[in-house]
Amino acid sequence: MTMKTSSPKVAGLDPRRVALALLDAVTIEKRLLSEVLTKKTAVLAFEDRARAQRLATECLRFMDRCDRMLGPYLSTLPAPHVMNALRLGVYEMCAAGEASHGVVNAYVSLVKENATAAHFKGLVNAVLRRVSGEVAKWETLPAPMMPKWLRKPLIADFGKATVAAIEVAQAKGAPLDLSAKADVSAVASATHGTVLPTGSVRVDGAVQVTKLAGFDAGDWWVQDAAAALPARVLAAQVGEHVLDMCAAPGGKTMQIAATGADVTALDISEIRMRRVSENLARCGLSAQVVVGDALEYEGGPFDAILLDAPCTATGTIRRHPDLPYAKDGSDFPSLFELQEHMIDRALALLKPSGRLVYCTCSLLIDEGEEQVRDALARHAGLTVDLEALQIEGVDPEWIGPEGLRTRPDFWADRGGMDGFFITVFRHT
Repeated sequence: MTMKTSSPKVAGLDPRRVALALLDAVTIEKRLLSEVLTKKTAVLAFEDRARAQRLATECLRFMDRCDRMLGPYLSTLPAPHVMNALRLGVYEMCAAGEASHGVVNAYVSLVKENATAAHFKGLVNAVLRRVSGEVAKWETLPAPMMPKWLRKPLIADFGKATVAAIEVAQAKGAPLDLSAKADVSAVASATHGTVLPTGSVRVDGAVQVTKLAGFDAGDWWVQDAAAALPARVLAAQVGEHVLDMCAAPGGKTMQIAATGADVTALDISEIRMRRVSENLARCGLSAQVVVGDALEYEGGPFDAILLDAPCTATGTIRRHPDLPYAKDGSDFPSLFELQEHMIDRALALLKPSGRLVYCTCSLLIDEGEEQVRDALARHAGLTVDLEALQIEGVDPEWIGPEGLRTRPDFWADRGGMDGFFITVFRHT
């Protein structure tokens, strides 16, 4: 009698299956990783979650390079799900250094699992085997380019050379930056970090945040060096009544609270504000936490307001490489309009002698310099305080007529920074 044998189990399918589902969610469903990550990785064992997230995140970061590797072997593009399987296979072989045999078998098996894509298994097998023979080509390719819908307006704003430098920085990813509650040098020493010119602490290498010295004691919180600048520019003083107008996730709230100012943290998201309250408690800081719509808020008047307005987040792609593939720019005009309304509302909540720091984590001129020009045109007597932007560690060349702009390619030798626009409004 002939015994029926099952095919051998392919190793490492579970995290790869989830990574593929994450890529599909971003590129097909147009959802951000932050929206789907927790639910989709919940099916994995703890040790596999990080691998699935890393595979998806880094494949998105190098999507353009993956497509360049695949291009010569695809006369027409296959179904999006199949294309994502090919991309993950290319990334694993070319960037992660995984053995080609196991990678090819894994993604052929995953494609076979999908009833509508199973007939592409031969294509996946053939293409990935061809790519496996040209792994060395990977390192000769240029830094991954952003999709055209975003790259084109950025070139119009900054020029090709600057955009190319930004793309190089985005491909490198981002180190971990910390803001210290009090003693910056002590935090740097305890975490084996480096103090940056602006006062943030940078920790290089892969680390588990909650295991770093000082986390449980609340000595610091995670915050990109560029994201820490708006509160430094605000320069809140002891006893001042300050509004953090779009407070979540709370880094700026904690910076302001640490100065001794009386801070009100306002945000529309109850879930995110719960996290703000938790972080304030961990760090032993206090603030009045308010859940509400900034456009309807009636508090004040305030000595100072920090408005980190909802924006496209295009300055954070080195941390969030999914953004250019989950978005297409179609919803951006509504954000620009919301920013205008928020600036107007913030000015109405300000004391006559007060100051408003407006900022966005965006690279788009529409969300920075253009907003300043429009606000000055709408409000008689409104001025920009450029002197307030000249804080320690900020290169004077980063400051233009409308405000301070940081880019991912700044501090390239130190690991870069997020793209931000920051300005200070005052009434005359």
